[in-house]
Order: sequence, then structure tokens, then C-alpha cells
Amino acid sequence: MPDHVRKKIENLLFIAWTASFIATLGSLFFSEILKYIPCELCWYQRIFMYPLVIILGLAIFKKDYKIASYSAVLSAVGGLISLYHYGIQKIPFLTQSAISCGTVSCTGQYINWLGFITIPFLALTAFSIIFIISFITLKLLKEG
Repeated sequence: MPDHVRKKIENLLFIAWTASFIATLGSLFFSEILKYIPCELCWYQRIFMYPLVIILGLAIFKKDYKIASYSAVLSAVGGLISLYHYGIQKIPFLTQSAISCGTVSCTGQYINWLGFITIPFLALTAFSIIFIISFITLKLLKEG
């Protein structure tokens, strides 16, 4: 693999790692500092986000770029959960038909910046960045 392609992949994976790291810090900030109790769907999103910090960090450290296949799967599943969560918060039909998530409602919005930015939206943004970068990385690896 040419050095310029290798460097591009390293930079992309670093951006993906940064997105996962910021998302993890953000979720911990909301729950541990601001004391927002996560709903059940938030916990599922965390299950898919937190390992990405470790997996992508190891990929960068060990220069194991094939890890992008794992980060693509984790970010795709986490992104789908975030998309559904965001939908039940913002789409009235989905909000009305949403099942109860537990002690904390999944339709509740601790934050609602600019009328559309909620915690699941932030998670969806991070998962999307990671998925797109993982896809590009896999494409670059395939091209050689």
C-alpha cells in the first residue's frame, strides 16, 4: 500500500476515533455531571459507542486498518438505534406509538438545542461520521 494511502487511512481513523471519544465524553458528561438519567435506548447506544473508542484507538496504534469492518458494523447498528430514538422524540406518530422504555421515557428530551438537536441526534451524528469513515477506509483498503 502506498504511503499516501496509508497516511490518509490513519487520518481518517483518527477522525473516527475522535468522534467516538467526544461522543463517549459527551454521554458521560450528560449522565455524570448534569445527572441526566439515561433511558433504555440511550444505554443501547452507549453499548455500541463505547467500544469504538477502544477498537479505533487500537487500530490506529497497531496500524490494523481492517478494523474498519468492525467499526462499520458497530456504528451502523448504533446509528439505527439512534435514528429510531430520534424518530420517537421528533415524529408525532412515532412518539404516540412508542413503547415504554422503563423508568425514564425514551421520548423525553433533556436537551433540544435549536429545536432539533437532542442527545440521540448527537449520537446519530457521531455514528454517521464513524460509519462513513469506516466505509471509505474499507474502500481504500480494497483499492490497495
